[in-house]
Amino acid sequence: MSRLTQLAVNEDGFVFDPTTGESFRCNKTGSIVLSALKDGKSQQEISKELSRTFEVDSNDAEFDVIDFMLHLRILKILQ
Repeated sequence: MSRLTQLAVNEDGFVFDPTTGESFRCNKTGSIVLSALKDGKSQQEISKELSRTFEVDSNDAEFDVIDFMLHLRILKILQ
């Protein structure tokens, strides 16, 4: 089971990783991205969801998704 699927994410953006015992907070955008990744959505699907939700340009939304996913890779949550 991947670390991503084991993460506990609440509606306030609090994230707990039971594998390491670490926790962190993320903003609304990060919460949406994490939840969508846990649901198996693609980067493109998540970008579209962010663009609709926050009424932002699709390129800006895509950049935010890529940037957040990079941080998750640094934390070894994504491979």
